[in-house]
Amino acid sequence: MEIPLTIADHLRRAEVVYGDRIAIIDEPDQVASPLPDLTYARTAELSRAMAAGLDAMGLDMGARVAMVSHNAARMLVFLFGTSAFGRVGVPINFRLNVEEVQYIVDHSGADVLLMDPELEADLGDVKVKHRFLNGEESDSLFLEGVEPRPWTPDESSTATINYTSGTTARPKGVEMTHRNLWLNAAVFGWQTSVNDRDVYLHTLPMFHCNGWGMPYAVTAMGGKHIVLRKVDGPEILRRIEQHGVTLLCGAPAVISAVLDAAADWDGPIPGTGTMRIVVAGAPPPTQTIERVETELGWEFIQIYGLTETAPLLTMSRSRYEWDDDTPAERAVRLSRAGAPALGVTMSTSADGELLARSNHVLKSYWAQPEATAAALVDDWFHTGDGGVIHDDGYATITDRKKDVIISGGENVSSIEVEDTLFSHPAVAEVAVIGVPDEKWGETIKALVVLADGASTDERALIDHCREILAHFKCPTSVEFRDELSRTATGKLQKFKLRAPYWSGMEKQIN
Repeated sequence: MEIPLTIADHLRRAEVVYGDRIAIIDEPDQVASPLPDLTYARTAELSRAMAAGLDAMGLDMGARVAMVSHNAARMLVFLFGTSAFGRVGVPINFRLNVEEVQYIVDHSGADVLLMDPELEADLGDVKVKHRFLNGEESDSLFLEGVEPRPWTPDESSTATINYTSGTTARPKGVEMTHRNLWLNAAVFGWQTSVNDRDVYLHTLPMFHCNGWGMPYAVTAMGGKHIVLRKVDGPEILRRIEQHGVTLLCGAPAVISAVLDAAADWDGPIPGTGTMRIVVAGAPPPTQTIERVETELGWEFIQIYGLTETAPLLTMSRSRYEWDDDTPAERAVRLSRAGAPALGVTMSTSADGELLARSNHVLKSYWAQPEATAAALVDDWFHTGDGGVIHDDGYATITDRKKDVIISGGENVSSIEVEDTLFSHPAVAEVAVIGVPDEKWGETIKALVVLADGASTDERALIDHCREILAHFKCPTSVEFRDELSRTATGKLQKFKLRAPYWSGMEKQIN
């Protein structure tokens, strides 16, 4: 017997097994009126009502329905109300500008756009066949008590199109099938020990890889969803204390925000001994990983993946062989991207690019066959990341290939230089980029955000690096910034940071 794996499975199980249990506690502070606490039975009812409303609008199976929104209970309903009933969800990054959102709507062919009211001033000019503001307007789309049109389950059909987060100039639409999403959620949930007692805090934007698949994994196991609209360190600690949160996912910036808030927290740190935090988006400095254990008392888990892989490829989680290590020693081990997740095979190309095979790898880039062919070669997905696979199977990311700095013929890993600068107590954030240099071709520039109340100068930071790194790896200049350009998930947008220095040049290498 072979039953198609679809997103509907997660919702169906939650409704049958945990129907009376509170499923979602919405963000109370938002422009659209928050939804009342939803049970799993009510979440399933709303998802069916949304699908029935899309039926009444005349949308065919396979039609694209987009939403641009901060985290909200309505976005969780959207993820199921589209994909679980045969349509394609297109979650959009709420930090994009009107031209970028218009491109995604046009490129995906979305017939419907649901929009957070807070974004109307900036995105109100987006042209689309049907547009609804989240709240009373979008809720009017729902047809309560009407069974949606039957859909013949097909695990190979596209469930969502997730647009890449902007580390390249033009986003690509990543087609994820029901099979991709189902197996990512199952493996991710299994390897992070998701269970029916978990309370999950949505610090990660739900638009990003569909919240990494945690909305599906937590729903299937009957866990509770706590919606957090915007990342704020003190508020994260308050929600953990208030709701008994046990699990969250986020970028390294989330850790920094929590650690800063914990320094001023009055009383025991919420979640000590019970919290686990899953981090991806950039390798955190080892001292940050150590502080999660020693200052927060939380378990640190690191994963590596991409939008194109749903996202899980590797996981680094503490194991019993490391129990006798010091926190500092354990942090070094956990700083690696991790071992292949169940069902994942990793390799490297001749030039050091990480390659992957997995059930989580994208079906294709939407309407971009050339990009698909370039990414999927000989049954391997090319990640675009440089890396090393160690003898124990664990992988270490050395760089984005396009972010390798070649200075005087020597390859320099920007991640290595950034980690060194992070170890200076005055540094809160840093991005290391290559800039044109007449003598060396490229030279190394560090863009630095100082910690609150801290002070230092260019010479001190360069000297700090020279004490730790080979001199050819050290910055030749340091520029201080108030902030660095990042995606919503915390990735440094290095193409934007590099652009002013390469302006007017035909190539972005020298």
